[in-house]
Amino acid sequence: MENKNSGYKQQEYKIPVKRYCQTLQLKNDPALIEEYIRIHSEQYAWPEIREGIRSIGILEMEIFQIGNQLFMIVETPLDFDWEEAFTRLAQLPRQQEWEEFVARFQLSDPKASSSEKWQLMDRIFYLYK
Repeated sequence: MENKNSGYKQQEYKIPVKRYCQTLQLKNDPALIEEYIRIHSEQYAWPEIREGIRSIGILEMEIFQIGNQLFMIVETPLDFDWEEAFTRLAQLPRQQEWEEFVARFQLSDPKASSSEKWQLMDRIFYLYK
């Protein structure tokens, strides 16, 4: 079983990929955090949101949590254009509804889009070269 102590298997692709990393804070309320985790589970996540993410060219998206801090890894093809893709995502069916639904958990503007809530992070270290 995969978990934080044994590690998480990574997807292998037949094409070169790049990663984007983002962070977001949740409201520091254990019940809200538990519910946020639940609504992102495979059983409860909205299928239209998963489909929308894939439709803009994202190959994989993972969210990690510790306390009220979230960390997201997004893997895309090398030719992926972040701004263009997230502009399209914001206009997909149910995306605005989803953003408003999850806003009650997040320390961000309730009217913000996904790309406004999640802050892109700078990579400061890597081992391989």
